Amino acid sequence: MAETTRRPLRSDAERNRRRILSAAATVFAERGLGATMDEIADQAKVGVGTVYRRFPEKQLLIDALFEERIEELARVGEHALTAEDPWRGLVDYLEAAIAQQAANRGLRDLLLSSTYGHDRVARARERLAPTTAQLLERAQEQGELRADLTTNDVPLLYLMLGAIVDYTRDVEPAAWRRFFGLVEDGLRARRAEPSRLPTGPLRDDQADAAMRGGPPLAR
Repeated sequence: MAETTRRPLRSDAERNRRRILSAAATVFAERGLGATMDEIADQAKVGVGTVYRRFPEKQLLIDALFEERIEELARVGEHALTAEDPWRGLVDYLEAAIAQQAANRGLRDLLLSSTYGHDRVARARERLAPTTAQLLERAQEQGELRADLTTNDVPLLYLMLGAIVDYTRDVEPAAWRRFFGLVEDGLRARRAEPSRLPTGPLRDDQADAAMRGGPPLAR
């Protein structure tokens, strides 16, 4: 009888946990990792005490979300390895990684912050590097990807394009796709002519605003 009465509590606890994680993902994506547990509780429509029961420290909540995002990207990479066209699989994977960062301020904070990041970033690289290496190898064997690109170049490409995401996010959220198109052309081993870029250039006022902008790095 006691076991029967405990089961709904476990089910409620798991529902609350999922609700809190979903709310935290939304709040961190919009406001970065500086968002408070009270703000997460408001978004989840639960008491802040419920948040602390599930995640006694904010860092535990951040850890859980980070692992979810990395696993999501790992699944994208594994699917990309099944693409008939190795070049297209690689490009789709790289684009998905930047799109994830573009949609999530908190992920950017987590990747670059000295407070929240180094161990997690090392774990993420360890999780993703084998898939990335396979994607590069397939595209290089195909002859589409330049032969001198290495797996260590890929995280730096993310940082480079991530900076554009940060500085244009509030000016023109899709601007990063134009620069991703430029990078894509640069990664090709050969091409007959430049690719058509997916978005147009920023206007003068947008470029000025972007150069003055960019969120501060969370510490």
